[in-house]
Amino acid sequence: MQTTTYRTDVQLTPAQFADILKRAELNRPTEDLARMAQMLSYADLLITAWDGDKLIGVARSLTDFCFCCYLSDLAVDKEYQRSGIGKQLIALTKEKVGPQTTLLLLSVPTAMSYYPKAGLDAAPNCFSIKRTE
Repeated sequence: MQTTTYRTDVQLTPAQFADILKRAELNRPTEDLARMAQMLSYADLLITAWDGDKLIGVARSLTDFCFCCYLSDLAVDKEYQRSGIGKQLIALTKEKVGPQTTLLLLSVPTAMSYYPKAGLDAAPNCFSIKRTE
């Protein structure tokens, strides 16, 4: 039986972060470890999920802890998906940012049906300017 531990006190290395993103099959610049390091250094909240000493999930957010939180990366190792880890990472993120804070995220097309099951509402009022690199 799997026992998952959730932590907010772990500083991931860029290689660890890139590895979990790859195992979750998220489209991120995982070969650019300098960019991975920058993504980690500017995160305001990082919650990790562990199976023993194996990193199996991560929620990386940018937030002011009082009004808005952008959950920019929610990644769970493919082998551990569909076991509630993503939902727990979302719940812990919401708990950490508090009740006054709106939690936002952008979904990849393949996960659009997942987020309503995890308690998130779709927002038709989102706009973006896509990255060029």
